[in-house]
Amino acid sequence: MLRMISLIVASALALTACSPAVTTGPDGDGVRVYRISARDANEIPYRVLDNVNQLRAARGVSPLQLNSQLNAAAATHSRDMSVQNRPWHFGSDGSSPLDRVRRTGYAGQFLGENISETFESEVETLSAWMAQPDTRDVILSPAARNLGIAWHQEENGKIWWTLITGS
Repeated sequence: MLRMISLIVASALALTACSPAVTTGPDGDGVRVYRISARDANEIPYRVLDNVNQLRAARGVSPLQLNSQLNAAAATHSRDMSVQNRPWHFGSDGSSPLDRVRRTGYAGQFLGENISETFESEVETLSAWMAQPDTRDVILSPAARNLGIAWHQEENGKIWWTLITGS
């Protein structure tokens, strides 16, 4: 009997490991959770950069380069949005995107910031930004030369994304 119970428990655990992670979204519906692994964390900035530059090339706009200072400003804001539990452009200390970029010592001009609260991947988030004129303009700005991208993922899987462009 103990052997049978152990087999059932082991089978249940194995099946649980195979199913996609699902959690309840803000509307009460189940949502698929994109979990960022350590490997993904190292690759995400380059995947975003590659995708952004492909979108820019299709529009005849020059490519962007990753900038560590803009990445730092984006990371600060992603974590802060999580702490505040709301997606908006102002920090808990009242800082604006421009303030956060200046604090990093970025020598260029701040151009724009896109933010998102989601359970989706960077590619899905980029796609959502491209679907809206105001966030698409940040990504495709002809004046932009630098890109910062960062995120903060909560235990429940929610991801707070921040993308910043500068000249």
